[in-house]
Amino acid sequence: MNVNSHFALVADETAMLECAGRWLQYFSAGGVVYLEGDLGAGKTTFARGLLRALGYPGAVKSPTYTLVEPYELPALNVYHFDLYRLADPEEMEYLGVREYFAPPNLCLVEWPQRGVGWLPEPDIRISIEPEGSGRRICMDLVTAQ
Repeated sequence: MNVNSHFALVADETAMLECAGRWLQYFSAGGVVYLEGDLGAGKTTFARGLLRALGYPGAVKSPTYTLVEPYELPALNVYHFDLYRLADPEEMEYLGVREYFAPPNLCLVEWPQRGVGWLPEPDIRISIEPEGSGRRICMDLVTAQ
């Protein structure tokens, strides 16, 4: 497996939204994206920036209670998952979302560690960590050898 990494330091929410837009080229073909970081790290903010860059004009809310929010766009469908409240990965099967993970859909998955054993491997892994008064974003593009 090859990994190609990109980094960004962002000072605030506006910079986080802009960073997602700058990296749009990596997401426009779809795939599975793991969004990793602690509570309040900015995972949903990154997803919001990405959806805006893809042309979604509406509100983007955290799917904490719904587990998944669908967004139908002209170029592709985006499914934003938040698995924080998932008690067992097998619960994913009951949601009936397996077909969401098929190309050309884009699946953004917050708290992917809660879906281990059920989720497909990521095409992109985004980790967001505190850095000073802002955030450090690391994007790993995962490709087979």
